[in-house]
Amino acid sequence: MEILDSDRMTPRERFTAALTKQPMRGRIPTFELVFYLTMEAFGKVHPEHRVYRQWDQMTETERELTRTDIARIYVETAEKYEHDAIYITGTPPGEQERIRMVQRIREISGDRFFLTLPGDATYSIPHGDSMMDFSVWIMTETEKAKDKAQQMTDGMLARAESYKREGGLDGFCMCADYCFNTAPFFPPDIFAEVVTPYLKQLCTAYREMGFYSVKHTDGNIMPILDQIVDAGPDALHSIDPQAGVDIAEVKRLAGDKLCLCGNVNCGMLTTGTDEEVIESARYAIRHGSPGGGYVFCTSNCVFTGMRLERYDLMLDVWRREGRYPEPAGR
Repeated sequence: MEILDSDRMTPRERFTAALTKQPMRGRIPTFELVFYLTMEAFGKVHPEHRVYRQWDQMTETERELTRTDIARIYVETAEKYEHDAIYITGTPPGEQERIRMVQRIREISGDRFFLTLPGDATYSIPHGDSMMDFSVWIMTETEKAKDKAQQMTDGMLARAESYKREGGLDGFCMCADYCFNTAPFFPPDIFAEVVTPYLKQLCTAYREMGFYSVKHTDGNIMPILDQIVDAGPDALHSIDPQAGVDIAEVKRLAGDKLCLCGNVNCGMLTTGTDEEVIESARYAIRHGSPGGGYVFCTSNCVFTGMRLERYDLMLDVWRREGRYPEPAGR
């Protein structure tokens, strides 16, 4: 089997090779689900934090300038922090603007980066003020809940078809959160009814359209890990150490089935010592990288309130040590 040299690849090629679990030597790809510290890094408000109340009354010239400014923030972030993929989460309102943003980033950066959009349509943990009513509804009106899940899935796949027609997009990050730190929100048997079939439909259809899927969820995924893996995403993101999820164990159980993305401990990045951050980064590299199919990143995202120097510290470990081990037998 050919061993790919990731050092000779573009970021997009490197990220794609990780998602497809191709054996590689050289640099491990990296990205962040979201990098919110653009104000500190560049002096620019992150696109998700912008307000677009006057979008409809802007001239088209103003809109074009705004689109380009937003696109440049995404590209500058990827270039500065050497990300291989860009997750486009903040755009002006409307599905057409998401498509335009993909195209604008492509115009600025070419085919250099792997581009993704939000693409989940499965049930996630509800907001606290609706959690009780939602839980009762799921348990007492399960067939209606499944009908609604199918409607949400069909709607998302229709949008994916429109993205396919426009071109430029590589895949989707699927960010419905399923778990608390202690356990999944849905018991595994209920999860198997109201989530797993629809997650599988999405992953299967995305693959048939030529898209890749990265499934994100925080929390203790271990009771439903087998269902998530069997649904067929190309990658699993977070692998949350704050919930006691060990990337070494997930690699042992599922590393031959999908790519793993993670899992430098965000708790350590926030309140730990420098030594704890460095060890968490090294642990993720050491246990995630063997055999390929690994992307280095935090166990969630670079969120508002995280100190930028802690992310820099984590990334410095990756720059020095973030290389796939030489495949066995070579």
